[in-house]
Amino acid sequence: MSAVNLVSLMRRWTVWVPLAAVVALVLSWGRDLSPFAVVVVALCLAGAVLAAVHHAEVVAHRVGEPFGSLVLAVAVTVIEVALIVTLMVDGGAKSATLARDTVFAAVMITCNGIVGLSLLVAALRHRVAVFNAEGSGAALATVATLATMSLVLPTFTTSKPGPEFSTAQLTFAAIASLGLYGLFVAVQTVRHREYFLSVTHDGELKDEEGDRAESPTRAAAVTSLVLLLVALVAVVGDAKAVSPTVEAGVESAGMPHAVVGVVIALLVLLPETLAAVRAARRERVQTSLNLALGSAMASIGLTIPVIALATIWLEGPLVLGLGATHMVLLALTVVTGALTIVPGRATPLQGGVHLAILAAFVFLAVSP
Repeated sequence: MSAVNLVSLMRRWTVWVPLAAVVALVLSWGRDLSPFAVVVVALCLAGAVLAAVHHAEVVAHRVGEPFGSLVLAVAVTVIEVALIVTLMVDGGAKSATLARDTVFAAVMITCNGIVGLSLLVAALRHRVAVFNAEGSGAALATVATLATMSLVLPTFTTSKPGPEFSTAQLTFAAIASLGLYGLFVAVQTVRHREYFLSVTHDGELKDEEGDRAESPTRAAAVTSLVLLLVALVAVVGDAKAVSPTVEAGVESAGMPHAVVGVVIALLVLLPETLAAVRAARRERVQTSLNLALGSAMASIGLTIPVIALATIWLEGPLVLGLGATHMVLLALTVVTGALTIVPGRATPLQGGVHLAILAAFVFLAVSP
């Protein structure tokens, strides 16, 4: 098959899969699904996630860096937030920790999984992975602050029993998270945009003109934007359709309910992981870090305000505070991330260390 035919096939695939996923959503909405139907809907869901990220990348390529990473991170976070709210609506009391579990899983997967895998791939391929320490350091500091304010402080506040915020505290956390995320976006895209661009081994900014010369047309970008919205709707609806099966499988396996949050985070972040690894292979590690840390930041900065607003009509408690084990993992992630980012370059060792932390998180989620 020629390269032209392959590109044409892939374009058709990214057009028809979201539409097929929407059809699956319509046919499965409000029904008890058979095992075969669950498999079909799950396949449509996976295809819609991949298609969504593909179209987000097309739009991202059109607008360039660091706007491209921002588009992709926000798109993935919209999927995550929609899934959390959708599952919490029908989950009852057992979904009280779903938002916390999913957001924390997203932070661990992005800051350890995507960062570690990207650094490992880039370092093995190019001997040393290089990136912009100023931008990456600012992003990590923002992620650490958001995670501490939203996921650690509820464990120690006393206005409400348990690891929960009071209404006033939750409102403050939501406003602070949204404001801090907005401030970071302004710095990333306007004030200090050069801090978030890829650099060479000599510390000079990479020339982006070659990539920009091959950027999609405006019509192609608009088409991808529309298909991205279609794919996002399909992802949310199909995930709701298969969620009872996922939860039943977790319970029948005797695993903690927190594993559901890990599954959701893995689902929405897997395609973004592939995008980050592709960027790392092209020696654009900064793009990979923008994707990873930007997604972690958006996951907290956008999810907490939406969940806070949703508590107006959602019944039951909202548990946000982390336990001791997860706080240790979060502290280890922040310290290790800082030591990795400060030099502005990394070897395969740093990538392996981050992946080891992620492995510990997944293992302890299944076997606490």
